Amino acid sequence: MDKHHFLLLSWPAQGHINPTFHLVKLLLRLGVRVTFTTFASGFRRIATLPTLPGLHFASVSDGYDDGNHSNFSMDEMKRVGSQSLSNLLLSLSNERGPVTFLIYGLVLPWAATVAREHGIPSAFLSTQSATVIAVYHRYFKAHDGLFKTELGIPLNISLELPGLPPLKYEDLPSILLPGNPYASVLPCFQEHIQNLEQDPNPCVLVNTFDALEEDVIKALGHYMNVVAIGPLMQLDSSISCDLFERSKDYLPWLNSKPDGSVIYVSFGSLAVLQKKQMEEIFHGLMESHRPFLWVIRSTESEVEEMTNNSMSEEQGLIVQWCSQVEVWGTGVKARANEEGVVEREEIKKCLEMAMEDGGKGEEMRRNAEKWKGLAVECMRECGSSGNINLKHFVESLEIRTH
Repeated sequence: MDKHHFLLLSWPAQGHINPTFHLVKLLLRLGVRVTFTTFASGFRRIATLPTLPGLHFASVSDGYDDGNHSNFSMDEMKRVGSQSLSNLLLSLSNERGPVTFLIYGLVLPWAATVAREHGIPSAFLSTQSATVIAVYHRYFKAHDGLFKTELGIPLNISLELPGLPPLKYEDLPSILLPGNPYASVLPCFQEHIQNLEQDPNPCVLVNTFDALEEDVIKALGHYMNVVAIGPLMQLDSSISCDLFERSKDYLPWLNSKPDGSVIYVSFGSLAVLQKKQMEEIFHGLMESHRPFLWVIRSTESEVEEMTNNSMSEEQGLIVQWCSQVEVWGTGVKARANEEGVVEREEIKKCLEMAMEDGGKGEEMRRNAEKWKGLAVECMRECGSSGNINLKHFVESLEIRTH
């Protein structure tokens, strides 16, 4: 397999880069050469890059190499990024040997077009679940009226996918709903689906495992080659990186609490919540009277304004970043009010349900242990998903190139 040269292009966000790095590690174990690339502005934020035999790094431009994205445009990123990626493919051909396969991440669908122009096969690496991909596929294939609203009122729709209960309007990814703060990114998701339809051999590598989404994976298989290669996460930090400086004080605090007693809250590094919603979450956590660790990308002054000095360290800890290495039947649905805000009483009710001894809380913890065990098994070298499926996929490329 050493004649293969994989180029992996990742969006420079924490939840994208670390799963991609884990895929890099799996590919290197299979004996292929790997070049990892992201935007120059993202490389500037990585303090230490992992060092592994066979792994090389290269950057491409998104038009904002200085890191100033105040006037960011998806169209400009696509224009500059496409040209920069094309130049990189040419230079790698001279320096490390031709790229034989391109893997591109979320929000970067134009990379598939560049790959086709160079005669290079490609695959879309989804850090989201197969179910989310199925929802996107259904939405962009038949969304004429399916998710429309009248006067801002959600339609009483029911979306059915294999192996899942019917999905209601509020169960769908928020990016598909009116009023979401990421509306400008929606065309990228549509382009992902369109690119897969145009590809003679459409392929999606999904951060999931067979036992978790077997029915959905099979159903998507009618439209594209879906390869479950997850869970893409590390049990150690040998090939991970942080784009943000970790808070130093959460581990001693966390270790001082009884096992299973702390509520962990995180919405990722890119999520934007209304000020009102932040306040409701805070008061819901406080009124639960349980210790909580909340990872929030806000300034110290914003946190102080929200808490109004009403929180002791014994009650909870709010940090800007911490290491995050973490599903069916393991959560409860928090319902928003007419203004789209989940109120503190609803948050408190859901927390009590999740943390209670016996009943729903105990059932959720059993399910979490079940899926955790299956996920860990898939991460082992002889596991059924992350390694065997990926090995078969790479071997199939060997056959196609002969």
